[in-house]
Amino acid sequence: MHVVISGSTGLIGGALSASLLADGHRVTRLVRREPQARADGSEEARWDPRAGTLDPAVLDGADAVVGLAGAGVGDRRWTASYKREIRESRVRGTGALATAIGACAKPPAVFVSGSAVGYYGETGQTAVDETARPGEDFLAGVCQEWEAAAQGARTAGTRVVTTRFGIVVSSEGGAMGRLLPLARAGLGGRLGDGRQYWSYISLSDTVRALRHLIDTESVTGPVNMTTPNPATNRDITAAVGGALHRPTVLPVPAFALRLVLGEFADGILMSQRVLPTRLLDSGFVFEHPTFEAALAPAVA
Repeated sequence: MHVVISGSTGLIGGALSASLLADGHRVTRLVRREPQARADGSEEARWDPRAGTLDPAVLDGADAVVGLAGAGVGDRRWTASYKREIRESRVRGTGALATAIGACAKPPAVFVSGSAVGYYGETGQTAVDETARPGEDFLAGVCQEWEAAAQGARTAGTRVVTTRFGIVVSSEGGAMGRLLPLARAGLGGRLGDGRQYWSYISLSDTVRALRHLIDTESVTGPVNMTTPNPATNRDITAAVGGALHRPTVLPVPAFALRLVLGEFADGILMSQRVLPTRLLDSGFVFEHPTFEAALAPAVA
């Protein structure tokens, strides 16, 4: 199987690439510089996601395209210019992939495009699945445009799946990659009142789910990439403290988060109780269905 991946240097893209290569599949990584030979046996091809350009020949005949590229939502304070980068890096890059797929003589069978549970906005205590309406905040708007950009690939007859990622539990990157070092230092108290729900998935289940979606021809449209057991920040904080044997008694007030992080803090304090209905209905079985199980390999 030949899989083309954008965002292959990120947490999810890197793990997916390694998994596919370990099983003997061909992987082409899209890069923004001159392509280079790689020791792991994968290939590189150049694209320009800012300009929205990609040579269709790179995708022609591939079995699957996985789009995971985008500026990190927590990498910098949300200035007007960085919010524009968050949006454009996703929408333009995804649009470039969809356009190139449409121009292929032999289009890929499936385009698995990234998105996020930010699509739903604030859900409070209410559990939602893929049938729920989108939210109205900044990230919800980004996710809607991001998913819409992928739909152009359907004109080529390519199956399109949009994966709405929750928090990926890993020490190697993402939100947990930043929170775990703080917890090890004894600074892992709950955030705000701790009652907000966080929807999460282990890194290994993330990779397994992506490969499941590539292989399962019956799945199209949005798929929540979260476990069936979202947990409150308070419970997650307690589980992290217990696993690391560190105190979690000092909470971080909401006003302090907003002072340090600006608008991005609202996303951390937001409650998103998201269920993976379509993933479960397609036959996927989680190895790490609870937060404690998802956390174990991250702190081992």
